Amino acid sequence: MIFSMTYKNVDLHKPVETGAAPHVAKLEKLLRSYAPDAVQLRGVLAKSVKKEEYSLTLNLTIPTGKLHCVGSGSHIRNSLKTAFTELEGQIKKHKEHLRHDHEWKRKRPRPQIPALVPES
Repeated sequence: MIFSMTYKNVDLHKPVETGAAPHVAKLEKLLRSYAPDAVQLRGVLAKSVKKEEYSLTLNLTIPTGKLHCVGSGSHIRNSLKTAFTELEGQIKKHKEHLRHDHEWKRKRPRPQIPALVPES
């Protein structure tokens, strides 16, 4: 996976990279079926000028599509966690769509069969 991060109005680069490393490793596990060079993850971490708020925008490009998510929070860790969990959910949903899981689900519940109890 090719991972790049851009910073706007943020001075701390090392804590962000170390905080993002476990999330990126988890995404790599989910995207093992794709070639490592074909997967690109770009992130933009920006600090709001007027508020004490950080927003992280993630763009994931894979051969079967592009995914986008935004996470914001009062701390860098909060924005990292919200953005990466949202992206993880999108990846799982995208993979389910590619496997056509929606076609295999039952459209209606099975009827209940009454238990046969011998009468005495």
